[in-house]
Parts: sequence; C-alpha cells; structure tokens
Amino acid sequence: MWQPSTFYPDPAIEIVDPSFERYRVFSAAVERLATGCRWSEGPVWFGDARHLLWSDIPNDRILRWEEETGAVSAYRKPSGFANGNTRDRAGRLVTCEHGGRRVIRTEPDGAITVLAERFEGKRLNSPNDVVVKSDGSIWFTDPVFGIVGDYEGHRAEPELPQNVYRIDGATGALSVVAPSMRGPNGLAFSPDERILYLVESRATPNRLILAYDVEGETLANGRTFIDCGPGTPDGFRLDVDGNLWCGWGMGRPELDGVMVFNPEATLIGRIRLPERCANLCFGGRNRNRLFMAASQSLYALYVNTRGVAGG
Repeated sequence: MWQPSTFYPDPAIEIVDPSFERYRVFSAAVERLATGCRWSEGPVWFGDARHLLWSDIPNDRILRWEEETGAVSAYRKPSGFANGNTRDRAGRLVTCEHGGRRVIRTEPDGAITVLAERFEGKRLNSPNDVVVKSDGSIWFTDPVFGIVGDYEGHRAEPELPQNVYRIDGATGALSVVAPSMRGPNGLAFSPDERILYLVESRATPNRLILAYDVEGETLANGRTFIDCGPGTPDGFRLDVDGNLWCGWGMGRPELDGVMVFNPEATLIGRIRLPERCANLCFGGRNRNRLFMAASQSLYALYVNTRGVAGG
C-alpha cells in the first residue's frame, strides 16, 4: 500500500544528474489525489475552472478533480472510451476517442464537434494522444490499441496504417505527417515548436522516443532521440527549459513513475510511483504542478519549473 512521504525531501524524487536539483522543490512531496480507476490517461488542466480532467479508459469515463475541494466527479460518461486530451488555443477540450475512433472537440456549450474520424474514406484506428500547435493545428497519433479487444474500446480490424496525423487549424484538412509507425503513442512539441517528439511504443528490440524537425505542415529528419532500453514510455510533456517529463513503467516495478530527460537526451531525474505512469501534464496557477495519471490513480507534485504553455 502506497503511503505519502512523512519527511522532506521526498525520497520518491530522485536526482540522477546534479542538473535536476534545481527542478526539485525541497518541501514538496508526491500526493495521491484520487484512486479507483482501471487505467488512468490523458490529464488536462483547466486553469480558468481550477479543475483537472483525465480519462479512465476501461470505465468509459472522463473524471474531474476540483483543485479547491479535492472532489472527484464524472465529467463525461460514457466518454467513447476517451484516451488523450488537450486544449486548443481557444481553450476548448480536444479528445481522442477509442470507441468512436475519432478526435472530437467540446464546444463551450457542451456540443461535440467531430474533427477527424476518417482518412481517404477509411475509419481511423483508435486515436491515442493529441497536442495542439500555436498555429491552431492539431496533431495526433492513431495506433490500434483501442481496437485489439473490448476492454478499452471495441474490437475491430484496422482499415489504415498506424499513422500520425495533422488537422489544419484553418481548413480542418487531415494529412499524414508520419506514416506506418510501430505503435505511435505520446507526442509533444519542443518549446519553440521546431521539434516534435514522438513515442514509438512497439519498436523493437526497444521502445523509442523519436525526434522530428517540424517544417511547416510536415515533419523531416526523423531520428532516435532516446532508446528506452527496458523501459516503456507513454505520454509526456515538456517544460520551458525543453526537458521531457515522460510517463514510464510496465513490466519492472522499479521503473514505474516519471523519467525526466534534458534536451540532450540525458536522464537527469525521476519520480518513483507505485504504479506505471501513463500520461501527465503541467497545471496549477503557474503551470508548476505536475499531474500524473498512473494506472489506477492520479498523483501530483509541485516542481520548480513550468510546463510549456498549451502542453
């Protein structure tokens, strides 16, 4: 049974490289905010409402945690087996649905707008994770994870390769930016948006975090940024210094939690959790609180940096 740290600094926060020391808040510890989920994913912060939303995929719901009271409630159920979430530059919720095999936007009045569900007449697989660029374009991954069984979606045969897509912010046109990937998963832009980082979670022999140069509406110069060895990365976000805060784990409990890599791909720190961390985001008034969706629970930690705006 997990217990919160009773002393500072929290031993769950590990300094792997001295450069990580500056990002640790000495008197901040990992907090468990909620538990009782089946597979937590896709956290997204709503500062204007002072709440966090995250997905509980097998339970087919999006949950809401209130910063002021700590109360947890259902935001949307059924959710279409929602997975990744983010906000667009107008503050609207953008969600990847396994069940609907689509990407949707929630309007201020609660209405649902479908942003993408087919490419060249064929159904998407199961959109997984999503980010929005400052030009309003929406980039998302489309692996088959949600259609291989009935636990996180509906079993079906794939109609398309496992691509990474871009939705044009002005026209809504859908294009492939990275074709035929091996299980594309989490993705995020560098602070200057010149690099797109992407998890290839079915690469062999080891899973990879790739880096691509962003050239307008396309990607170029794809390369291995991190060979993850025995680890399994999932969703991640970047801070303003360009460090990658990566959900990590699966298979080896000593790897469960968050791994932090600097822009040179050096592991500088980690946050140990008792569960695999599937995804995370920065939130709070100053974007200095790291929210971690980890298997059955939601955790949080104040850190001495800020997440990239829009991440």
